[in-house]
Amino acid sequence: MTTLDERSAVRGPRAHRPPARARPEHVLVPIALGAAAVIALWWHDTPAITGFGDWLTNAGRVTGLLAGFAAVVLVALMARIPALERGVGTDRLARWHAMGGRYMVGLVVAHALLIIWGYAVTAHTDVVHQTKTLLVSYPDVLMATVAGLLLVGVGIVSARAARRRMRYETWYYLHLYTYLAIALAFSHQFATGADFMTSRPARVLWSALYVAVGGLLLWYRFVTPLRRALRHRMRVHGVYAEGPGAVSVWIRGRHLDELRAEPGQFFRWRFLTRDLWWAANPYSLSAPPAPDMLRITVKTFGEHSGALGRLRPGTRVFAEGPYGAFTAGRRRRRKVLLLAGGVGITPIRTLFETLPATPGDLTLIYRATDWADVVFQEELPRIAESRHAALHYLVGSRRDLGRDPLSPAVLTRILPDLAAHDVYVCGPDGMTTAAIASLRRAGVPRRHIHHESFEF
Repeated sequence: MTTLDERSAVRGPRAHRPPARARPEHVLVPIALGAAAVIALWWHDTPAITGFGDWLTNAGRVTGLLAGFAAVVLVALMARIPALERGVGTDRLARWHAMGGRYMVGLVVAHALLIIWGYAVTAHTDVVHQTKTLLVSYPDVLMATVAGLLLVGVGIVSARAARRRMRYETWYYLHLYTYLAIALAFSHQFATGADFMTSRPARVLWSALYVAVGGLLLWYRFVTPLRRALRHRMRVHGVYAEGPGAVSVWIRGRHLDELRAEPGQFFRWRFLTRDLWWAANPYSLSAPPAPDMLRITVKTFGEHSGALGRLRPGTRVFAEGPYGAFTAGRRRRRKVLLLAGGVGITPIRTLFETLPATPGDLTLIYRATDWADVVFQEELPRIAESRHAALHYLVGSRRDLGRDPLSPAVLTRILPDLAAHDVYVCGPDGMTTAAIASLRRAGVPRRHIHHESFEF
């Protein structure tokens, strides 16, 4: 009789189906259809509009409904749904979330102002008196006011200028007040919303939408990370210096192949020490994932990254992910250029080692201000030699070099057929923006430039 182990050996290792990947249109089309359905709901429940006050009030109603729908969309975009993370990409989802957040705050403010103005015109009173009446007479309006102020406050701290002045962890925890604001706004919609007070089907569908998105958020943000922590039991295996201010952290675990992590992706890492357990920060894999080992490489930019160099072997690790679409799946052409700047070398290094390419078709350009900032100085040449790939360093400040090291002239001197390449770009936002502009001027089509920002 054949044993279970023998049957497994005959079949070989368990095959994993390719992970699902959503395309941008799979997200944008449902959002557009949902917004159209919200407007249809308002239209269906709106009688004939008469008078200026009625116009203002109904404009307030529809902006309120759209704000409520936008809140659900924004939560869904950041629920870390694997198909969206792998297909659309975390950075694109984050950009959509930020843009949608600005629209939602605008809709919330417009809703409040239009409703107050419309009621004031209808009641033949002034806006200040009408505001006092609404706040005193309707408790749910007071809750909605708190929700609106919370959303405006989160919008202010999320603005780029404010975001750059605060720590990632501070911004993250302030952002959590969004969930309280949404809960208060949901209560307000059912208590005073004309579209829900008299329509049971509308209440059921609206509630189902919120419950479904809340379920996705709970499952992928809380339940899944906990299940994986118990399943994979990750611990720090070792910490090794890669150069001044840079360390590599090796993490050992069980059944890590089940995560189906790909070169170019990242995890949100939570190291269970007294100083780090409360923060989950995104760091890319810096080596191809193995069935029992993962590696990240971190430059010291703040307290969290600096503390990683002091981790001890055996420290427990929670990892959420993998996330991101900066993978080989985006490739469309035979020839590939990998363009890295600063710490952006970490996901690029994994692609450099694993991206399928024939000899002569793979090139890595590494941009750094100083040689002290260049990591993997031993690994990169070894990979280039083993893969018959080209490796170029562009090291030095613009002033020292006397030119823009990422100008179209420099890039095309390195690769005369640059326009025939797929290009993967990763680095600080300023470097990435400048590099993409140069690539476009050099004739590389936008659809063949792949980049992902890791500054959320």
